[in-house]
Amino acid sequence: MNTTIWIIQGILALMFFMAGFMKSTQPKEKLVTSLPWASDFNILTIRFIGISELLGAIGIVVPEYTGILPILTPIAALGLILVMVLAAFHHLRKDEYKGIAFNVVLLILSAIVAIYRFLV
Repeated sequence: MNTTIWIIQGILALMFFMAGFMKSTQPKEKLVTSLPWASDFNILTIRFIGISELLGAIGIVVPEYTGILPILTPIAALGLILVMVLAAFHHLRKDEYKGIAFNVVLLILSAIVAIYRFLV
């Protein structure tokens, strides 16, 4: 089971790192072409979301891997759950149901990591 959780953590880290890096570095005009929701937010909010995702990507792997404060791994997973809940509510408000489905998948994977890492 531990191997499965590590695979999930790796997938989540990769997904959130790529998304966070994009939101943290690209200009808003370029983001709006690939992420239509970005037009609803100012650039500082988008950067904040991106940095939150980058930190979550790091936090979901590094503490558990290094053994330094491994409690931070499930806490990072909880933070990513919060990001996905907020994203899903925004997509729901805009009737973007495909976005919600993707958010729910990432939320469930993050919840699996949080539960397993808190309990084991």
